[in-house]
Amino acid sequence: MTSAGIFEAIFEQEDPWGFETLWYEARKRDLLMAALPEARYARALEAGCATGMLTERLAPRCDALLAIDLVTRAVERTRTRLAGHAHVEAHVAKLPEDWPGGSYDLIILSELGYYFPPDDWIETARLAAAALAPHGTIVACHWLRPFAERRMATRHVHAAIARQPGCAGTCATPSPISCWRSGRATRNRCACGRPGHDRRRGARA
Repeated sequence: MTSAGIFEAIFEQEDPWGFETLWYEARKRDLLMAALPEARYARALEAGCATGMLTERLAPRCDALLAIDLVTRAVERTRTRLAGHAHVEAHVAKLPEDWPGGSYDLIILSELGYYFPPDDWIETARLAAAALAPHGTIVACHWLRPFAERRMATRHVHAAIARQPGCAGTCATPSPISCWRSGRATRNRCACGRPGHDRRRGARA
């Protein structure tokens, strides 16, 4: 993944990227939580936890939750925010090298894939798919528009996950939020939010 150095100063800001104040960020978290196909998860992994705003939303729906980020200050802020949740851990990790062991029935990959060199992201997608428990879910959430630091288009970030063996059920419509389930497709509404779309190749429900 890209060097942590460019992000360290950002995470010293009071509200980096407007996580706490922007309506877009609040709505994104609401949409992602609504896209989760199960009410509760035994073991979840959130990669790219940032300041822990989404981690805080995920915590009540998980028996165990591991949040990771490349940036030490981000992890510190997540630990502070989730201090009252004994089942939540936060650790510094550089992906793909530091992919955590074990299997997970929910994996969140949020706003990080486009910073990776393509080969590193493909390896991260492979590791995520391999770590997914039977009938588990991967959710990827990424901004669609261009920006200076972007190394991959969001459609390519999400396509790298969709190509992994055992990942089924994504929508072909370009979307900031995409879901895949291990070993089976679903006919729930796609996270793209378009009425009538299911998660299988953008089909009409």
